[in-house]
Formats: sequence, structure tokens, C-alpha cells
Amino acid sequence: MESQVNQPGSAGKSLLVSRQASRRAFKDKAAEYGITIGGTMVFVALLLIFFYLLYVIKPIFDGAHIEPVTSISYQNADAKTLMVGADEQNEILYRVTALGTVDFYSSATGQLISSFTPKLPEGTTVTSSAKSSPNEQRFALGLSNGQVIVVGVDFAVSYPDNQRLITPKLNYPIGDEALTINQDGAVYNMVFDYSGSRMSFAYQDANGAWKLNRQEGEENMMTEEVEWTVSEVFIEEAPKEVVSVLMTPDHRQLILSTTHRLFVYNTRDADAVELLQVLDVKKGNAKIKQVDLLAGASSIMISYDSGVISQYFQVNGEKGRLYELIREFDDVAPVSSMATEFYRKSFAVLSSEGELTLLYTTSQRNLFDEKFDLKKPGLMAFSPRSNALIIEADNKLNLLSVQNDHPEVSWSALWQKVWYEGYPEPKYVWQSTSGSDDFEAKLSLMPLAFGTMKAAFYAMLFAVPLAISGAIYTAYFMTPKVRNVVKPTIEIMEALPTVILGFLAGLWLAPLIEDHLPGIVVLLMLLPISILTTAFAWSKMPETWKHRLPETYQELMLLPVIIFVGWFSFTISPVIEVALFDGNTRQFITNDLGITFDQRNAFVVGIAMGFAVIPTIFSIAEDAIFSVPRHLSNGSLALGATNWQTLTRVVLLTASPGIFSAIMMGLGRAVGETMIVLMATGNTAILEWSVFEGMRTLAANIAVEMPESAIGSSHYRVLFLAAFVLFVFTFFFNTIAEVVRQRLRERYSSL
Repeated sequence: MESQVNQPGSAGKSLLVSRQASRRAFKDKAAEYGITIGGTMVFVALLLIFFYLLYVIKPIFDGAHIEPVTSISYQNADAKTLMVGADEQNEILYRVTALGTVDFYSSATGQLISSFTPKLPEGTTVTSSAKSSPNEQRFALGLSNGQVIVVGVDFAVSYPDNQRLITPKLNYPIGDEALTINQDGAVYNMVFDYSGSRMSFAYQDANGAWKLNRQEGEENMMTEEVEWTVSEVFIEEAPKEVVSVLMTPDHRQLILSTTHRLFVYNTRDADAVELLQVLDVKKGNAKIKQVDLLAGASSIMISYDSGVISQYFQVNGEKGRLYELIREFDDVAPVSSMATEFYRKSFAVLSSEGELTLLYTTSQRNLFDEKFDLKKPGLMAFSPRSNALIIEADNKLNLLSVQNDHPEVSWSALWQKVWYEGYPEPKYVWQSTSGSDDFEAKLSLMPLAFGTMKAAFYAMLFAVPLAISGAIYTAYFMTPKVRNVVKPTIEIMEALPTVILGFLAGLWLAPLIEDHLPGIVVLLMLLPISILTTAFAWSKMPETWKHRLPETYQELMLLPVIIFVGWFSFTISPVIEVALFDGNTRQFITNDLGITFDQRNAFVVGIAMGFAVIPTIFSIAEDAIFSVPRHLSNGSLALGATNWQTLTRVVLLTASPGIFSAIMMGLGRAVGETMIVLMATGNTAILEWSVFEGMRTLAANIAVEMPESAIGSSHYRVLFLAAFVLFVFTFFFNTIAEVVRQRLRERYSSL
């Protein structure tokens, strides 16, 4: 009877247990799928970030693309071509002959739009013609009577009926009247430069003597007319037979080229022209084909008929600034003509067989090399926006489109030393922007990667000893009551915004360290000594004295010692500074020791970033040490080992995987830190380990420059490359940490 009564209850209980088991199984499956899906989504997100970074970065390593657009037969085929070019939209091409005739053609239809010929004084002929630097699009005609006419090619843009209309025309910068520069007769082999209030003409007279004519204008305040002051001087030691003549756009140098030598003259002062340097540029039996100036007019490019192209620019040395051979390009076909871009360091060379090669000097990249159907090639020039090439060949003007977005970036430019114009030697340089149009971006990632490692190194140097030591004491020696207060207090430090830490470091800590540098050094020496001395003294005290202070408050004994040492160090700092460093420690470090001292330096960054990293390392390491099974430490103590022996030989070994993971997590945190480095350093991209100098990190550089970079530019994509490098750094450290942690766990899991 009793069993009959209990049977329904047993069945209900079994049903309840079955339902609970089903719910538990459902929850287990849901948790399993949820965790799997969450982990997969995180992995997919990382892959998407990885591939998106590669998608943005890839174009900077692509080469150039050039293809023919149109070919136009021009008039006056018998006249020698002086200059070719185009307007900014590449809609109108022009050809200037050595006699001054300018023909404009439509690139769309190939029809002649207009033709202009400057009016010459009666009875004169053109004896010399010269073109200016490419971006000015001017030319000058030297006449048989010693006069000269300067002509500019211009394009007027209008919008009749809301339609853009480009009208080609000529302008005369110094007026349409001929200007006399040689009283003794005709002008030969002329070169010129015009910059508003200054004109310079270098030429040969009928006797082969070289002269420099400099005219400087000043506006008359009363008449508002420009009054010109003329200076003329003979150029001594100049060769009579020359291959080419160049003048830099700033009127400072005249360069005469013979078959094997360059004569460089200082023409900054027209009354004191002097020979700066005679440069031997002979290359065996090869002949100089063309000499030209690279954009910015700091480099001389010399092409030889053998296919070698040499770059020279001035370098500071014992004898002053002299031209030196910097680099050579010898993987091109024999050169027929050469053209340089308006603003970048790219240049194109064309062989007599129609092989076109596009190169970039600084990155030493061969961007394009292909043969075109160009017979009897002559002059070649880039369009104003460098998105097209105009090539004279077989009595035709050939227009080729050029897509060359990122020529300045290469593996060597990013990670190797590069010899930039104006620098005494090859260097790692990051300098992405400037106020000058002809500025060359310097995009080496080495200083940024080095700065990232430097900041992380000094932060870890400060944080690891404090965090690990604190974790060991808190987890192993501290009483539970005190641990429950100390551990959350340190962990809550991680909630402090890093921008506040950076703000305090930059505006308060950095000036404090600078003003009390001797005291800081004394503090670093005395603090560990005083703590160890106090601990040793406490260990030697009688037990009866020790028991008077509760175990919970024993740590508080160090507070008066730390406060006193800090007060003493800062108090004695001025005394030491006056006695040893003549009252100025910074000046002593800079002048006497030759060490650069920046107020916001690696020492400041190490302390500030250390405070940000300490909670991360401390929390993970403390949990690892505290989680070591008690039976291991108790067994060691039972076998007669001391607390210290148990700690070093049992507890720390067992917890070593967790401690190592804590250190690597802290390192990853330091590598990616942005705001502290941004506010507490000078953000100077340098390669110096000195603790008294700053740095620029990858993360800080991205934060500063990304908002200012043009979307799609080389600068923009290199910043994404910097983010990719940072991503790889973090992935590398985390992977190494996981591998080492697993090996440590396998090694000490048997303890």
C-alpha cells in the first residue's frame, strides 16, 4: 500500500529530473553555440580588418600604367622643336619651335586650334632659344642684335553658356618689346630664368665668351612703374664648347655641360660669379645625351647614350656644399630623351627604339618599362599634373596617359636608409608634409617602429618590476583582509583615462623632472636601498616588538620611509645641482656630455605608461600566483622549505605561464598606447635610445596625421601600412606569449 502511494511521487520526481536535465542540455548547447559563434565572429572580424588593411595598402606597391591616347601630325615639321606641353586638362597640346612659333592642337580632334609667332624687331633673326623650368612653361628667343624676347604659354578658361572653354594664348612677362642684354651683338646658347622681380640671362657672344646678365626690378612708389637695375659680368673659366646649359630657378647656379664634365658656377651675386666645382662625369666611352634638373632644382640628372642615368646633388662636406654622385640607374635602354615631372622626383626616359621607362629617384623604383610604336623620337615632357606624357616622334605629337599615383613608396624607402636631397648621408626619416610644392615626402617607418619599441621598453622597465613584485607580495604574503583592499585599488587604476595620465605627464611630471633631475637620480638610488634596509632592520627586531604591530598594518611601516626619502631627495636636489653642475643640470647634460635633453622624453613616458600598464600586469600575475593550489605550497613547507624557497621553487614556477602572459599583455598594451605618448613626448621621429630624448610611435603618428591626410594619397596609405605593422606587432607578441605559456604549462603542470 505504501509503495503504491509513493509511486506517483517517484514518477513526478523522475519527470522533474528529466526536465532539468533537458533544460541543462539545452543551455549547454546554447552556450556552446553562442561561444562558438562569438569566437568565430571575433576571428572573422580580425580577418576583415587584416584584409581591409591589405586592400588599402596594396596600391602603393603597384607600378605605373601608361597607354597611348592620341597622335597628332604637326605643322612646320622642318623647324626644330624647342618645347612641347599641354594644358592642365590635357585637352590642348602645344609645340614651340626654335624660331618661336607656337602651335596649339586639340587632343580630341587633332585639329590646329591657333598658331602664334612673336613679333621680332625688324631686320633681326633668332640666333638662340631656351626654355624655362617645366612648371613655368616659358621660353626666350635670343636675337641677332643682342636682344631677347621672353614668352609664356598660357590658357584662359571661360564658361560661355555654362560650357567650359579653354583658349590658348601667349603672354609676355616683361612686355612684348625686345629687351637688350648684349650690346656687342648676337646671343648664342642662351639660358634664362624669370621670377617676377628678377631676370637672369646667361649666354655666349660671337667670340664664345660667356656672360651673365642680371636685371632686378623695383616698383617706383610714385609712378608705380617697375625700374630695372642691370648687372652684367663675364663668366671666367667657362668652356666654349658645351652640350647643354642649365640655370636653377632661384638664380643661384649656372651649370655648363661639356662631353665629360660639368662646370658649376655660383650666380647668386651677379657681380661676383665664381666657379664652385668642376665635376668629372665621364662614363667610359659613353656620351652625355641630356642634362636636366629634377623637380625642385636640387638634383642634376645626366643621361648617357649607354643607358646609364646618374643623379647628382649637393652634399655638405669639408670643402663646403659640393655635388656628389648619389645613385645610378643602369637598367634602361640607351637614352634618346628624358623628361622630369613638375613637382615629384619621377622622370621618364625614351630610347631611340621607342622603349619608354618611368623611374623614381628616391625610391629607386622602375615603375614602368614598355616599348611603343614611336619612330624617330624627339622631345618629351610631362603635363602639368603629371598624368600625361607629350612625346614628339615622327613629326607627330603623341599623347600618352600616365597613372602613377604612388611612385615614392617602395620597400627600401620604408625600411632602409635613403639619401634625400639636402642630407649629408642616407638616413631613416619620417617627414610627411611641408609647406613647399616641391617638397618630397619622407615616409620611412623605421623611426616610428623604433619609437614604438622604445616607448614600450621604458614603460615595461618601469612597470614589470613593480607589478610583478606587488603581485607576488599581494598573492603570497599579504593577509586576506589587506589583499581585499589592495587588489581592487590597483585594478581600479586601469579605469583612469590615459588622456589624463598623458596630460599630467606632459604638463606636470615633465617640468617637475626637468627642474629636479639630480633629486630624481638620488630618489632612484635611495628608495630601493631604504626599503631593503627597513625590511632588514624589521627582521632583526625582537619578536615582542613585532607582535605589538598587528600583521595587517606591517606594510604601513614603509610609508614614512618612502615619504622621507622623497622629501629628502627633492630637498637636496638644488644643492647637488649647484655643487656639481653649476646650477644647471640640463645645460651640463647638453653642453658638457653632448647628450640631447628634451623635457618630454622617454623617462617621462616610461613612468606615465608604466602607471597605465601596471594594473594589467598586476591583476593577471596576482591571479596566477594566488591560484596556485595550496597543497603544493603546504607540501613544500611541510618538507622543511622556507617561505622564500617555496615561493621561488614551487609557486612562481607553477604560476610562470600566467606571469608570462601578464607581461606580454602589458607589452601589447604598451605597444598600442596612443594618448600618453601623444601628450608626454615631443613626437619627434628619431632613432635614439637615450632616455633623455623623445620618440614618435606608430599609434601616435596615426592619431596625429590621419585626419590631415588626403584620402587615397601615398601618405594616407602609408598610415594604413603603419596600422598594419602595429597589427602585426600585436599579433606577433600575442602569438609568442601563447606559445611560451603553453610550453611553461606543460613543463610545470606536473608539480
